[in-house]
Amino acid sequence: MKNNTNEIYDGIYDILVIGAGPSGMTAAIYGARAMAKIAMIEKGAPGGKVTKTSEIENYPGFESIQGYDLAIKMFQQTQKFKIPYLADCVMNITKIDNLFKLKLFSKKEVLAKAVIVATGTVERKLCVPGELELEGRGVSYCAVCDGSLYKRKGVVVVGGGYAAFEESLYLARFVNKVTLIHRRDKFRVDNNIVAKVKENPKINLIVDTVITEIKDVSEKRVTTVVIKNVKTAKIEQLTVSAIFPYIGAIPTSGFAAKLGVLDPEGYFIINDKCLTALPGLYAAGDVTNTTLRQIATAVSDGAKAAQFALEYLDSCN
Repeated sequence: MKNNTNEIYDGIYDILVIGAGPSGMTAAIYGARAMAKIAMIEKGAPGGKVTKTSEIENYPGFESIQGYDLAIKMFQQTQKFKIPYLADCVMNITKIDNLFKLKLFSKKEVLAKAVIVATGTVERKLCVPGELELEGRGVSYCAVCDGSLYKRKGVVVVGGGYAAFEESLYLARFVNKVTLIHRRDKFRVDNNIVAKVKENPKINLIVDTVITEIKDVSEKRVTTVVIKNVKTAKIEQLTVSAIFPYIGAIPTSGFAAKLGVLDPEGYFIINDKCLTALPGLYAAGDVTNTTLRQIATAVSDGAKAAQFALEYLDSCN
């Protein structure tokens, strides 16, 4: 994917979008169509997590599309509107009077009347051999996104919270077997959902156990997971087609830590207009305190954030 990196504008942007995933690119498109002076700031390749998704079958308009291809299409649309793409990383945001000042990793500073944060999250990793090498090839952090690729196959889910239990029940709808693995024998969920998991004939719950390795056996896709019981030290190998770690995610929001707009976990607290507690500062997509994190919901957030940011700009004139 060719990055269209533009020079930093010396003047004041109407809107700066931090992040160029689905929500960020959507916000930029909506802003550009309204003739706003707008730019995206992204430290990596445009597309975000979409680029790491092997196949997408739940995004309207595409029966099936590779994540990288969808990211390219989104980025190409931003370039149709000649939206600047600034390859940099935001280190800090401050607001002085009615202007936001963003300090970048490159030491440069940019000013904007409104800011839309769409930086997403970073999944907590298992940190075992094979995890990074097989990401997108059987290692997935989104059952809703990729689960249907493993119909009538066996998969592993890792975790002891609501995400792990709920996604295990979701996967059990169409896979042959779900092995839910947790490092302890206590869970961070209520008894009702524990009972549902234990009663489901397709789910096998293994406790006091950790993943030690993920193997591909020369197939370039997940074929085997090595597990170890933390009490007995017994090691086993499970033959599976995919593994879904659900051990938490880290919102990319440290640059806004001093603004008073984050919840205790670091997610942006927004209202139904994607507005934070700070006028002119909006957030969209996975980095917000949302209940569902999907491409479709991210796009929706991006559209709302841009539209209401434009209304904010009109009210300031």
